[in-house]
Amino acid sequence: MAALGYEEARDELVAVVARLEAGAATLEESLALWERGEALATRCQEWLDGARERLSAVRDGGARPEDRTNASTDDEETR
Repeated sequence: MAALGYEEARDELVAVVARLEAGAATLEESLALWERGEALATRCQEWLDGARERLSAVRDGGARPEDRTNASTDDEETR
């Protein structure tokens, strides 16, 4: 799941929702679709949260969060 990009996860989520809304799936299939949909929605949210964090980091100082972590470690090593 972690390998899915945002667009890929979103497109699959749209397809899952369409299948659920069609109402043709069995109860067992519907449960499996629901679980997959929940996982896809979580992946999309994680991706969006990460993108928001990256944008905030750039806006607030130009460094990505991992760059700032490395910079503070480098500063401590030079002291």
